[in-house]
This record gives sequence, structure tokens and C-alpha cells, in this order.
Amino acid sequence: LQPGTGPLMQASARLRFWGVVARRHPSAFLLAAQLLSLLLYPLMDESPSGRLLFGAVALVVVPLAVWVVRRSAFFNAIAWLLAVPAVALTLAGVWLGRPELLPLSALLESILYFYAAASLIAYMLDDHEVTRDELFAAGATFTLLAWGFAYAYFVCQVWYPGSFTGAVEPGRARSWMELLFLSFTTLSGVGVGDVLPLRAPARVLVMLEMLAGVGYLAMVVSRLISLTVARRQA
Repeated sequence: LQPGTGPLMQASARLRFWGVVARRHPSAFLLAAQLLSLLLYPLMDESPSGRLLFGAVALVVVPLAVWVVRRSAFFNAIAWLLAVPAVALTLAGVWLGRPELLPLSALLESILYFYAAASLIAYMLDDHEVTRDELFAAGATFTLLAWGFAYAYFVCQVWYPGSFTGAVEPGRARSWMELLFLSFTTLSGVGVGDVLPLRAPARVLVMLEMLAGVGYLAMVVSRLISLTVARRQA
């Protein structure tokens, strides 16, 4: 072997290994990316660097959301039709200083995340055996729903000013982190309550997310538990 061939072969083997893992467990990569973005969101203030970081996160997470659809060429095409303009509008709004484009981008991302979540739910319901990828898919579905409703809240706040209030500075518009926090607490049923919906459209969205949270537990989590118990008893 020539010098350097050994390390190159090892690197190639590692890439092949991670390629196989990615094909088998795409939901795990999406879940990891979204959890990592949670750690980055507190750094995304209104400064230019914070806005650039927000655009970079969207550039990674949105294609991963498309990736997990994996149902057919038709369904994947629909996902890309939502993802491409969403990313383009986000990058234009963030990097070119065009904040008026962000609500439209958020609307497309919300639809895309709901679409990807529905695809993952259909994938889990079609299977009759609990696999490792289904466990990752269950976690990714929860985060997709949480992000989807957070983006819907963002759009609602722009279209209907004063839709939300909070314990701190109740008169101002809520930040992205506050809206995402509201989404997580509503979907999980915790309901901390320091961010509240005021106007009717915002309250409708919150009620829909409450229903989605209950449905997630009833359809996804309970089914995974029952299949696991049935397999152990067999």
C-alpha cells in the first residue's frame, strides 16, 4: 500500500458505515439535529450573527425533514416543493435583511414539518414490529409537531398582532424561543403558562396543539408500548 492509503481506507470505511446508519435511521439524524438546534437557539438574538446562525440551522434541519418522508417519489416531490422555497425565503430574509419574508418562510416550514410528522406516523402505523428506527421516529415526530406549531404561532403573531402575551414585558411580541417553549409545553401537556394566547386565532392553534399532543400519546406512544409488550409475551 502507498503511504496514506491506510488512513484513507479507514476514512472511507467510516463514511460507508455512517452512510448505512443514515439510511437505516434517518429519524435519528433529524432528532439529533433538532435537539442540537435547541442548544443553539438561545444564541440567536437580533444581531447579524444570530440571524445568520438561524439561517444555518434551517439549512440543515429542513432537508433532514424532507429526508424522513421516504414514502414515494410523489410524496418526496411535495416535500421538496415546500422545503426549497422555505429555505430560500429564510436565507433571503436572514442574510439580505428582509424580515418581511420570514412569515411566509415560517408558514412553509410549518406545513413541511406537519407533512413530515404525518409521514413518520404513517410509517410507524404501517409496521407491526417495534424497531430502533421507530423509537427514533417517535422522538422525531414529537419534535416535528413542536416545531410545526411554533412556526404556526410565529405566523399567527405576525398576521394578528397581540396574539400572545407573557409574564415578562407582556406588551411586546414574543420571541422565537418563547413561542417554541409554548409549543413544547402545550404539546407535552405541561402547560407552564408564562406565555399565553390572547386572540382567537392563537387560541385555536393552541387548542389544536393540545389535541395533537393527546393524539400523539394515544396513537403513537401507546401503540409502541403495546407492540413491545406483545412481543415480549410471545
